Amino acid sequence: MLGAGAFIEAARAAGFGHYAGVPCSYLTPFINYVINDDGLCYVSATNEGDAVAVAAGVALGGGAGVAMMQNSGLGNAVSPLTSLAWVFRLPLLLITTRRGAPGVPDEPQHELMGRITDELLDVMQIPRAAFPASEAAIEPALRAARNWFARERRPYAFVMQKGAVSPCALTRGALPREAGVPVTPVEFETNGKSPPSRADALRQVLERTDPANTVVIATTGYTGRELYALSDRPNHLYMVGSMGCAPSLGLGLALARPDLRVVVVDGDGALLMRMGNLGTLGTYGAPNLIHLLLDNGVHDSTGGQATVSPNVDFAGVAAACGYGYACRGGDPALIGELLQERKGISGPRFGHLKIRPGTPENLPRPKIAPPEVARRLMAHIGAEFRL
Repeated sequence: MLGAGAFIEAARAAGFGHYAGVPCSYLTPFINYVINDDGLCYVSATNEGDAVAVAAGVALGGGAGVAMMQNSGLGNAVSPLTSLAWVFRLPLLLITTRRGAPGVPDEPQHELMGRITDELLDVMQIPRAAFPASEAAIEPALRAARNWFARERRPYAFVMQKGAVSPCALTRGALPREAGVPVTPVEFETNGKSPPSRADALRQVLERTDPANTVVIATTGYTGRELYALSDRPNHLYMVGSMGCAPSLGLGLALARPDLRVVVVDGDGALLMRMGNLGTLGTYGAPNLIHLLLDNGVHDSTGGQATVSPNVDFAGVAAACGYGYACRGGDPALIGELLQERKGISGPRFGHLKIRPGTPENLPRPKIAPPEVARRLMAHIGAEFRL
Protein backbone atom coordinates (compact mmCIF):
# COMPACT_ATOMS: atom_id res chain seq x y z
CA MET A 1 0.00 0.00 0.00
CA LEU A 2 1.39 3.37 -1.07
CA GLY A 3 1.47 6.46 1.13
CA ALA A 4 -0.44 9.36 -0.44
CA GLY A 5 2.48 11.69 0.14
CA ALA A 6 4.90 9.52 -1.80
CA PHE A 7 2.94 9.95 -5.01
CA ILE A 8 1.88 13.57 -4.49
CA GLU A 9 5.37 14.78 -3.59
CA ALA A 10 6.80 13.04 -6.66
CA ALA A 11 4.03 14.60 -8.72
CA ARG A 12 4.79 18.01 -7.22
CA ALA A 13 8.43 17.66 -8.20
CA ALA A 14 7.23 16.81 -11.70
CA GLY A 15 5.15 20.02 -11.86
CA PHE A 16 1.70 18.90 -10.74
CA GLY A 17 0.31 21.42 -8.29
CA HIS A 18 -3.40 21.79 -9.12
CA TYR A 19 -5.99 19.15 -8.32
CA ALA A 20 -9.74 19.10 -8.92
CA GLY A 21 -12.08 16.28 -8.18
CA VAL A 22 -15.14 14.61 -6.77
CA PRO A 23 -14.48 12.37 -3.75
CA CYS A 24 -14.44 8.60 -3.76
CA SER A 25 -13.60 6.51 -0.70
CA TYR A 26 -10.63 5.07 -2.59
CA LEU A 27 -9.35 8.62 -3.14
CA THR A 28 -9.91 9.92 0.42
CA PRO A 29 -6.24 9.75 1.56
CA PHE A 30 -5.14 11.33 -1.69
CA ILE A 31 -7.60 14.24 -1.49
CA ASN A 32 -6.93 14.79 2.21
CA TYR A 33 -3.18 15.06 1.63
CA VAL A 34 -3.68 17.69 -1.07
CA ILE A 35 -6.10 19.70 1.06
CA ASN A 36 -3.74 19.56 4.06
CA ASP A 37 -0.91 21.15 2.05
CA ASP A 38 -1.40 24.87 1.48
CA GLY A 39 1.27 24.71 -1.23
CA LEU A 40 -1.12 22.70 -3.39
CA CYS A 41 -4.44 23.79 -4.89
CA TYR A 42 -7.53 21.62 -4.57
CA VAL A 43 -10.91 22.44 -6.13
CA SER A 44 -13.86 20.41 -4.91
CA ALA A 45 -15.88 20.21 -8.12
CA THR A 46 -19.63 19.64 -8.17
CA ASN A 47 -19.29 17.01 -10.87
CA GLU A 48 -16.53 15.11 -12.60
CA GLY A 49 -16.80 16.96 -15.90
CA ASP A 50 -16.14 20.27 -14.20
CA ALA A 51 -13.06 18.79 -12.53
CA VAL A 52 -11.76 17.90 -15.99
CA ALA A 53 -12.51 21.41 -17.26
CA VAL A 54 -10.68 22.99 -14.30
CA ALA A 55 -7.62 20.82 -14.99
CA ALA A 56 -7.82 21.75 -18.68
CA GLY A 57 -7.85 25.43 -17.70
CA VAL A 58 -4.73 24.88 -15.62
CA ALA A 59 -3.06 23.35 -18.69
CA LEU A 60 -4.13 26.34 -20.76
CA GLY A 61 -2.25 28.52 -18.31
CA GLY A 62 0.87 26.39 -18.66
CA GLY A 63 0.38 24.41 -15.46
CA ALA A 64 -0.14 20.74 -14.74
CA GLY A 65 -3.58 19.71 -13.55
CA VAL A 66 -4.97 16.51 -12.08
CA ALA A 67 -8.64 15.50 -12.27
CA MET A 68 -9.71 12.87 -9.73
CA MET A 69 -12.94 10.88 -9.70
CA GLN A 70 -14.70 7.59 -9.15
CA ASN A 71 -15.10 5.54 -12.31
CA SER A 72 -18.88 5.87 -12.02
CA GLY A 73 -18.33 9.57 -12.66
CA LEU A 74 -16.54 8.99 -15.95
CA GLY A 75 -19.91 9.34 -17.63
CA ASN A 76 -20.14 12.93 -16.37
CA ALA A 77 -16.65 13.60 -17.72
CA VAL A 78 -17.03 12.21 -21.24
CA SER A 79 -17.99 15.53 -22.88
CA PRO A 80 -15.11 17.68 -21.56
CA LEU A 81 -12.63 14.82 -22.01
CA THR A 82 -13.59 14.31 -25.65
CA SER A 83 -14.70 17.77 -26.82
CA LEU A 84 -12.51 20.03 -24.66
CA ALA A 85 -9.26 18.42 -23.53
CA TRP A 86 -8.99 16.14 -26.58
CA VAL A 87 -10.07 18.73 -29.16
CA PHE A 88 -7.95 21.62 -27.85
CA ARG A 89 -5.07 19.25 -26.99
CA LEU A 90 -4.87 20.23 -23.33
CA PRO A 91 -3.02 17.55 -21.34
CA LEU A 92 -4.19 16.59 -17.88
CA LEU A 93 -3.66 13.66 -15.58
CA LEU A 94 -6.84 11.72 -14.90
CA ILE A 95 -6.93 9.54 -11.78
CA THR A 96 -10.02 7.35 -11.73
CA THR A 97 -10.81 4.70 -9.18
CA ARG A 98 -12.14 1.33 -10.20
CA ARG A 99 -15.19 0.51 -8.16
CA GLY A 100 -16.84 -2.74 -9.17
CA ALA A 101 -13.63 -4.36 -10.37
CA PRO A 102 -14.27 -7.95 -11.49
CA GLY A 103 -13.86 -10.33 -8.55
CA VAL A 104 -14.03 -7.54 -5.93
CA PRO A 105 -17.35 -7.42 -4.01
CA ASP A 106 -19.00 -4.00 -4.37
CA GLU A 107 -22.35 -2.25 -4.63
CA PRO A 108 -24.60 -3.16 -7.59
CA GLN A 109 -24.42 0.32 -9.15
CA HIS A 110 -20.70 -0.21 -9.75
CA GLU A 111 -20.93 -3.58 -11.47
CA LEU A 112 -21.25 -2.48 -15.10
CA MET A 113 -18.83 0.46 -14.91
CA GLY A 114 -16.34 -1.74 -13.11
CA ARG A 115 -16.36 -4.09 -16.08
CA ILE A 116 -16.16 -1.41 -18.78
CA THR A 117 -13.81 1.20 -17.27
CA ASP A 118 -10.85 0.12 -19.40
CA GLU A 119 -12.94 -0.07 -22.55
CA LEU A 120 -14.44 3.36 -21.92
CA LEU A 121 -11.01 4.93 -21.60
CA ASP A 122 -9.90 3.12 -24.74
CA VAL A 123 -12.91 4.42 -26.69
CA MET A 124 -12.05 7.98 -25.59
CA GLN A 125 -8.46 7.37 -26.75
CA ILE A 126 -7.08 8.00 -23.28
CA PRO A 127 -4.07 5.78 -22.55
CA ARG A 128 -4.17 4.23 -19.11
CA ALA A 129 -1.93 2.57 -16.58
CA ALA A 130 -2.42 1.11 -13.14
CA PHE A 131 -1.89 3.60 -10.33
CA PRO A 132 1.62 2.95 -8.97
CA ALA A 133 1.67 0.19 -6.36
CA SER A 134 5.09 1.04 -4.91
CA GLU A 135 7.35 4.06 -4.51
CA ALA A 136 9.74 2.60 -7.07
CA ALA A 137 6.93 2.58 -9.64
CA ILE A 138 5.95 6.25 -9.20
CA GLU A 139 8.67 7.95 -11.22
CA PRO A 140 8.36 5.62 -14.25
CA ALA A 141 4.57 6.03 -14.18
CA LEU A 142 4.80 9.81 -14.11
CA ARG A 143 7.46 9.73 -16.83
CA ALA A 144 5.14 7.74 -19.09
CA ALA A 145 2.37 10.29 -18.54
CA ARG A 146 4.71 13.21 -19.21
CA ASN A 147 6.03 11.59 -22.37
CA TRP A 148 2.45 11.23 -23.62
CA PHE A 149 1.75 14.87 -22.79
CA ALA A 150 4.83 16.01 -24.67
CA ARG A 151 3.98 13.90 -27.70
CA GLU A 152 0.17 14.17 -27.92
CA ARG A 153 -0.85 16.98 -25.51
CA ARG A 154 -3.91 15.02 -24.44
CA PRO A 155 -5.18 13.34 -21.23
CA TYR A 156 -3.53 10.31 -19.65
CA ALA A 157 -5.16 8.13 -16.97
CA PHE A 158 -4.14 6.20 -13.89
CA VAL A 159 -6.68 3.62 -12.69
CA MET A 160 -6.65 3.21 -8.90
CA GLN A 161 -7.71 -0.07 -7.26
CA LYS A 162 -9.22 -0.44 -3.80
CA GLY A 163 -6.66 -0.05 -1.02
CA ALA A 164 -3.99 1.43 -3.26
CA VAL A 165 -3.27 4.32 -0.87
CA SER A 166 -2.85 4.20 2.90
CA PRO A 167 -5.07 6.41 5.12
CA CYS A 168 -4.35 10.11 5.59
CA ALA A 169 -6.37 12.23 8.02
CA LEU A 170 -7.79 15.63 7.08
CA THR A 171 -6.14 18.25 9.30
CA ARG A 172 -7.18 21.59 7.84
CA GLY A 173 -10.30 23.26 6.48
CA ALA A 174 -11.29 22.10 3.04
CA LEU A 175 -12.54 25.46 1.73
CA PRO A 176 -10.38 28.49 0.89
CA ARG A 177 -12.97 30.81 2.41
CA GLU A 178 -16.41 30.67 3.97
CA ALA A 179 -19.24 32.50 2.24
CA GLY A 180 -20.30 35.65 4.07
CA VAL A 181 -23.47 37.66 3.72
CA PRO A 182 -24.45 37.55 0.02
CA VAL A 183 -23.91 40.74 -1.92
CA THR A 184 -26.99 42.52 -3.27
CA PRO A 185 -27.08 42.40 -7.08
CA VAL A 186 -26.86 45.81 -8.73
CA GLU A 187 -29.76 46.55 -11.09
CA PHE A 188 -29.31 48.03 -14.58
CA GLU A 189 -32.74 49.01 -15.88
CA THR A 190 -33.45 49.32 -19.59
CA ASN A 191 -35.80 52.32 -19.15
CA GLY A 192 -37.93 51.13 -22.05
CA LYS A 193 -35.08 50.47 -24.45
CA SER A 194 -34.95 47.29 -26.52
CA PRO A 195 -32.56 44.60 -25.29
CA PRO A 196 -29.15 44.69 -26.98
CA SER A 197 -28.04 42.04 -29.43
CA ARG A 198 -25.31 39.56 -28.68
CA ALA A 199 -23.02 41.48 -31.02
CA ASP A 200 -23.74 44.73 -29.12
CA ALA A 201 -22.68 43.06 -25.89
CA LEU A 202 -19.57 41.49 -27.40
CA ARG A 203 -18.47 44.83 -28.82
CA GLN A 204 -18.59 46.20 -25.28
CA VAL A 205 -16.40 43.31 -24.12
CA LEU A 206 -13.91 43.97 -26.93
CA GLU A 207 -13.76 47.69 -26.16
CA ARG A 208 -13.23 47.15 -22.45
CA THR A 209 -10.69 44.32 -22.36
CA ASP A 210 -6.97 44.75 -22.88
CA PRO A 211 -5.57 41.81 -24.86
CA ALA A 212 -2.24 42.25 -23.11
CA ASN A 213 -3.54 41.11 -19.72
CA THR A 214 -7.01 39.66 -20.33
CA VAL A 215 -8.18 36.31 -21.68
CA VAL A 216 -11.71 36.09 -23.09
CA ILE A 217 -13.32 32.64 -23.16
CA ALA A 218 -16.52 32.47 -25.23
CA THR A 219 -18.97 29.66 -24.61
CA THR A 220 -19.83 27.19 -27.33
CA GLY A 221 -22.34 28.06 -30.06
CA TYR A 222 -23.02 31.46 -31.57
CA THR A 223 -21.20 33.39 -28.82
CA GLY A 224 -17.78 32.18 -29.90
CA ARG A 225 -18.63 32.51 -33.57
CA GLU A 226 -19.86 36.10 -33.20
CA LEU A 227 -16.83 37.07 -31.14
CA TYR A 228 -14.60 35.61 -33.85
CA ALA A 229 -16.51 37.47 -36.57
CA LEU A 230 -16.20 40.79 -34.73
CA SER A 231 -12.49 40.48 -33.96
CA ASP A 232 -10.21 37.46 -33.91
CA ARG A 233 -7.63 38.20 -31.23
CA PRO A 234 -4.86 36.03 -29.77
CA ASN A 235 -6.31 36.41 -26.27
CA HIS A 236 -9.57 34.72 -27.33
CA LEU A 237 -10.62 31.12 -26.89
CA TYR A 238 -13.71 29.93 -28.75
CA MET A 239 -15.25 26.94 -27.01
CA VAL A 240 -16.53 24.06 -29.13
CA GLY A 241 -18.58 21.30 -27.54
CA SER A 242 -18.20 20.69 -23.79
CA MET A 243 -21.33 22.80 -23.25
CA GLY A 244 -21.43 24.46 -19.86
CA CYS A 245 -17.71 24.00 -19.13
CA ALA A 246 -16.50 27.51 -20.00
CA PRO A 247 -16.71 28.78 -16.37
CA SER A 248 -14.75 25.81 -15.01
CA LEU A 249 -12.15 26.20 -17.75
CA GLY A 250 -11.89 29.86 -16.83
CA LEU A 251 -11.54 29.00 -13.16
CA GLY A 252 -8.63 26.66 -13.84
CA LEU A 253 -6.89 29.30 -15.95
CA ALA A 254 -7.51 32.04 -13.37
CA LEU A 255 -6.07 29.86 -10.59
CA ALA A 256 -3.01 28.95 -12.64
CA ARG A 257 -2.46 32.53 -13.79
CA PRO A 258 -3.49 35.05 -11.10
CA ASP A 259 -1.63 37.73 -13.06
CA LEU A 260 -4.29 37.63 -15.79
CA ARG A 261 -7.90 38.76 -15.93
CA VAL A 262 -10.09 35.93 -17.21
CA VAL A 263 -13.45 36.93 -18.70
CA VAL A 264 -15.88 34.07 -19.37
CA VAL A 265 -18.74 34.98 -21.70
CA ASP A 266 -21.47 32.45 -20.98
CA GLY A 267 -24.93 31.64 -22.34
CA ASP A 268 -28.15 30.82 -20.50
CA GLY A 269 -28.51 27.32 -21.95
CA ALA A 270 -24.90 26.48 -21.11
CA LEU A 271 -25.06 27.85 -17.57
CA LEU A 272 -28.31 26.06 -16.85
CA MET A 273 -26.65 22.81 -17.89
CA ARG A 274 -23.97 23.11 -15.17
CA MET A 275 -25.28 25.53 -12.54
CA GLY A 276 -23.17 23.80 -9.91
CA ASN A 277 -20.34 25.84 -11.41
CA LEU A 278 -21.68 28.90 -9.63
CA GLY A 279 -21.01 27.36 -6.22
CA THR A 280 -17.54 26.23 -7.25
CA LEU A 281 -16.56 29.58 -8.78
CA GLY A 282 -18.03 31.52 -5.86
CA THR A 283 -15.91 29.50 -3.43
CA TYR A 284 -12.63 29.12 -5.31
CA GLY A 285 -12.66 32.00 -7.78
CA ALA A 286 -10.62 35.14 -7.19
CA PRO A 287 -11.30 38.73 -8.32
CA ASN A 288 -9.36 38.11 -11.54
CA LEU A 289 -12.26 35.91 -12.74
CA ILE A 290 -15.21 37.69 -14.38
CA HIS A 291 -18.32 35.77 -15.43
CA LEU A 292 -20.65 37.46 -17.92
CA LEU A 293 -23.92 35.75 -18.85
CA LEU A 294 -25.58 36.77 -22.12
CA ASP A 295 -29.16 35.54 -21.73
CA ASN A 296 -31.50 35.52 -24.73
CA GLY A 297 -33.86 32.92 -23.30
CA VAL A 298 -33.40 30.43 -26.14
CA HIS A 299 -31.05 27.84 -27.57
CA ASP A 300 -30.26 30.08 -30.52
CA SER A 301 -27.90 27.83 -32.47
CA THR A 302 -30.31 24.87 -32.51
CA GLY A 303 -33.45 26.60 -33.71
CA GLY A 304 -34.53 28.94 -30.95
CA GLN A 305 -36.05 26.49 -28.47
CA ALA A 306 -36.83 28.23 -25.18
CA THR A 307 -34.68 27.78 -22.10
CA VAL A 308 -36.06 28.14 -18.58
CA SER A 309 -33.95 31.24 -17.93
CA PRO A 310 -36.95 33.59 -17.41
CA ASN A 311 -37.64 31.68 -14.18
CA VAL A 312 -34.07 31.85 -12.87
CA ASP A 313 -32.47 34.71 -10.93
CA PHE A 314 -28.92 34.01 -12.04
CA ALA A 315 -27.41 37.05 -10.35
CA GLY A 316 -29.19 36.21 -7.11
CA VAL A 317 -27.89 32.64 -7.25
CA ALA A 318 -24.35 33.86 -8.00
CA ALA A 319 -24.52 36.26 -5.08
CA ALA A 320 -25.76 33.50 -2.77
CA CYS A 321 -22.90 31.27 -3.98
CA GLY A 322 -20.20 33.68 -2.84
CA TYR A 323 -19.43 35.86 -5.85
CA GLY A 324 -17.97 39.16 -4.67
CA TYR A 325 -20.05 41.30 -7.03
CA ALA A 326 -23.20 40.66 -9.04
CA CYS A 327 -25.32 42.74 -11.38
CA ARG A 328 -28.25 42.16 -13.71
CA GLY A 329 -30.44 43.90 -16.23
CA GLY A 330 -30.92 44.72 -19.89
CA ASP A 331 -28.64 47.73 -20.18
CA PRO A 332 -25.27 46.89 -21.78
CA ALA A 333 -23.75 49.55 -19.52
CA LEU A 334 -23.54 46.81 -16.90
CA ILE A 335 -20.64 45.30 -18.87
CA GLY A 336 -18.55 48.38 -18.24
CA GLU A 337 -19.35 48.26 -14.54
CA LEU A 338 -18.63 44.55 -14.39
CA LEU A 339 -15.24 44.88 -16.06
CA GLN A 340 -13.94 47.90 -14.19
CA GLU A 341 -11.35 47.33 -11.52
CA ARG A 342 -12.85 46.97 -8.05
CA LYS A 343 -11.08 47.03 -4.71
CA GLY A 344 -12.16 45.16 -1.63
CA ILE A 345 -13.79 42.25 -3.48
CA SER A 346 -12.64 38.81 -2.40
CA GLY A 347 -14.38 36.69 -5.00
CA PRO A 348 -15.20 36.63 -8.70
CA ARG A 349 -17.70 38.96 -10.39
CA PHE A 350 -20.93 38.02 -12.15
CA GLY A 351 -23.07 39.94 -14.63
CA HIS A 352 -26.41 38.82 -16.10
CA LEU A 353 -27.29 40.75 -19.25
CA LYS A 354 -30.60 40.11 -21.00
CA ILE A 355 -30.15 40.22 -24.77
CA ARG A 356 -32.52 39.65 -27.65
CA PRO A 357 -32.56 36.40 -29.63
CA GLY A 358 -31.15 36.18 -33.12
CA THR A 359 -27.81 36.16 -34.85
CA PRO A 360 -26.40 37.63 -38.09
CA GLU A 361 -26.91 35.72 -41.30
CA ASN A 362 -23.94 33.87 -42.80
CA LEU A 363 -22.11 33.93 -39.49
CA PRO A 364 -18.66 32.42 -40.11
CA ARG A 365 -17.10 29.64 -38.13
CA PRO A 366 -13.55 30.17 -36.89
CA LYS A 367 -11.06 29.20 -39.57
CA ILE A 368 -8.39 28.57 -36.97
CA ALA A 369 -8.57 25.02 -35.57
CA PRO A 370 -9.12 24.54 -31.82
CA PRO A 371 -5.59 23.26 -31.07
CA GLU A 372 -4.17 26.34 -32.80
CA VAL A 373 -6.52 28.60 -30.86
CA ALA A 374 -5.12 27.12 -27.64
CA ARG A 375 -1.50 27.27 -28.80
CA ARG A 376 -1.90 30.87 -29.97
CA LEU A 377 -3.46 31.90 -26.68
CA MET A 378 -0.75 30.16 -24.67
CA ALA A 379 1.97 31.85 -26.69
CA HIS A 380 0.24 35.19 -26.21
CA ILE A 381 0.15 34.86 -22.41
CA GLY A 382 3.62 33.32 -22.21
CA ALA A 383 2.43 29.92 -21.06
CA GLU A 384 4.48 26.86 -21.79
CA PHE A 385 3.86 23.29 -20.68
CA ARG A 386 6.46 22.59 -18.00
CA LEU A 387 6.13 18.83 -18.08
